[in-house]
Amino acid sequence: MAAAEGLFVPPGHGRVVRTPAQHVTFKVTGSHSRTASTFEVIVPPGFDVGAHVHTRSEELFYVLEGELDVLAFEPRIRTRDHWQKWESRSGRRVVRATPGTVVVVPPGCPHAFANPAETPAKMFFQASPPPDHERYFEELLEILADGGPPDQAAIEALRRRYDIEQLTPLKHR
Repeated sequence: MAAAEGLFVPPGHGRVVRTPAQHVTFKVTGSHSRTASTFEVIVPPGFDVGAHVHTRSEELFYVLEGELDVLAFEPRIRTRDHWQKWESRSGRRVVRATPGTVVVVPPGCPHAFANPAETPAKMFFQASPPPDHERYFEELLEILADGGPPDQAAIEALRRRYDIEQLTPLKHR
């Protein structure tokens, strides 16, 4: 029996999907891992993924550069906008995540991230199980490719297909 070999992805390598709204580099895909897909994501100024929740997926965010506002809790009240103002029953509020911050989001936990700064942020992002997020990113970035205001109806339909209940709208400059 031949020995298995690990995957080595050097800096700057991986399949890149880029639009005016987001830049995603696929580092580890479902073809390489049974447990998670891994991405490097550059989040431009003003991008807001919108609060959302998955019933099956678990996610991990690790901020590498810049700052992101991050939500990872069930709010007292789910409003249709301004997730940045939400508060949990225990008093938890949105966090300003700086380099080195790790956020783990279990299935069923509302979460969001936005770049409030004037410079791009970079994060390591892992989603389990694969390959749902890979396919989702590919299709989302096709919708966002024109650079105009996001087609909310198309994004909503896409998210329904990939176990994403959208709670507040996705936004980008």
